[in-house]
Parts: sequence; structure tokens; C-alpha cells
Amino acid sequence: MRKGELTHQAILETAVRLASRVGLHGLSIGGLAEELGLSKSGLFAHFKSKAELQVQVLEAATVVFTERVVRPALGRPRGEPRVRALFDGWLTWDRDTLLEGGCIFVAAAAELDDAPGPARDTLVQGQRDWLDCLAQAARIAVAEGHFRQALDVEQFAHDQYGVMLGFHHAKRLMRDPQAEARARRAFDALLTAARIPTA
Repeated sequence: MRKGELTHQAILETAVRLASRVGLHGLSIGGLAEELGLSKSGLFAHFKSKAELQVQVLEAATVVFTERVVRPALGRPRGEPRVRALFDGWLTWDRDTLLEGGCIFVAAAAELDDAPGPARDTLVQGQRDWLDCLAQAARIAVAEGHFRQALDVEQFAHDQYGVMLGFHHAKRLMRDPQAEARARRAFDALLTAARIPTA
């Protein structure tokens, strides 16, 4: 593929894939140029610095996550079905072909938690938005009569997020073959606790 045929979006897709393998700290303009078969000078037209590259990679990954996880779930019926669809989509995100090294956000959190700067700010905002999305889905489930009126939806979102972090740890680090089954059982327990008790 010639340089002129590579769109900025295609370059970013390759950058996201590479970052999922080597991490944001391991991502460089030189490494990306080598992956694409381009010169470093050609990529400087797209990214002026490594910091800008990291920010754009996180933003691009967020767009893909929204398209592949959030939007399909929003097409599901309001309430618990949508809450479950968000969780199911999140599980499949780890298997997305774009993410050769697993969830880029989980990996980036470990890299950037003590690294102030634009990349960390971008990641934090994206994760806050995601937690808000999970809490809003639970809030709608309360309004639909699927979940208890007294449910703390922010706590529900926090606990749901914790299940997914445990899943990534069990699957990626521990290589636990039961990682997904355990995550699903933990999420089912959250749903059971959130539902309106039946007589």
C-alpha cells in the first residue's frame, strides 16, 4: 500500500492494534512507521509527538468501543436487557480482532495511573464516561421496574466494572479457562441483587 492510500483512520487502526500489543509507553512513531512500512517523517504529518499519538490512539479506541459495544447494546430493550447487553458486549470486546493484546483501556490504566499528562486525562475521561453509561443503563432499569428503586446505580456500575477487571486479570494474566464463566456468574449475582424481590 502506498503512502497516499493510507488514511489517517487506517493509520490509527494500526496504531491501536500495535498499542494493544506493546502498550502505550511502547508505542512510538518510529515503531508505527515500521509496522506500516512508512517513513517516520511521513507519520509526523499525522502525529507531532508521541504524546499526541497516545492521545489519538486512546480516542480512536474509544470510538471503536462505542461502535462495537455501546451502540449495539443501545439497540436492545430498555432496562435489564440493555444492562446485560452492555456486559456481553464488554466481554466480546476482549476478543476483538483489533486488540491483539487484549483490552487497551485496562492495559493503559496500569501504565498511566501514576503518569500525569494528556494521555492519562484522555483515558480517565473515557472511563468516567463509560461508568456513567453503565450507571445510566442501571438507572433506566430502575425506571422500567426491573431493578429496585433504592438501588445505588453508581455502586452497581462500580461493581460491574470490578467484575470486568477481574475477568481481564483472570484471563490475560492467570490464563484461567473459567475466567468468562466466573465473570458471568459474578455479573448474574449483581443482577439478582439489583432486581426487585419477588414474593
